[in-house]
Amino acid sequence: MTALERLIENLAKLPGLGKKSASRIAYFLLRSDPAYVQSLSGDLLDLKQKMKPCPVCGNYTEDVPCRICTDSQRDRHTLCVIEEPKDLLSVEMTHQYHGLYHVLMGAISPIDGVGPESLRIDSLLKRVRQEGFREIILATNPTVEGDTTAVYLAGLLKEFGVSVTRLALGLPVGGDLEYADRLTLARALEGRRKIE
Repeated sequence: MTALERLIENLAKLPGLGKKSASRIAYFLLRSDPAYVQSLSGDLLDLKQKMKPCPVCGNYTEDVPCRICTDSQRDRHTLCVIEEPKDLLSVEMTHQYHGLYHVLMGAISPIDGVGPESLRIDSLLKRVRQEGFREIILATNPTVEGDTTAVYLAGLLKEFGVSVTRLALGLPVGGDLEYADRLTLARALEGRRKIE
């Protein structure tokens, strides 16, 4: 197998990339300036060597604890529970949330062999017990696994007397009702709110 074939095979393992996209990237790299390719390979090595999970929230970081956990300007009474580190970036990009985070590193999925013990639930409960949050936002994905995880966590968090909320789900802005699936429309109806 040639170096090009090996690269295409490895690139095709990346999420969202098939053989055709992997081939385009490989040929792009072949035509690229050697300095760029060298820089890219160094960045990939740095990623694996320098990025570690934050011991507090679980987000990937170079700083331990991470910048979000140590930021004194953040709302320390609100905790947003997410499935994966990439979800943190999505929430941060809204510029609407200014509290702290807790990354579960997955969702409960018995079919995939992922039970509650596989997730960072014990550390979540320890944080809730010690840090005095007023609200816990369950921002798991709107999937069967995400919903199962949210219901499970809500049950565990009842004993702490803290407000437990779930992200509203429903229709996207600019969407037409005729194109909405039944579940999305049902959730939009459940999550309706009063017009002020």
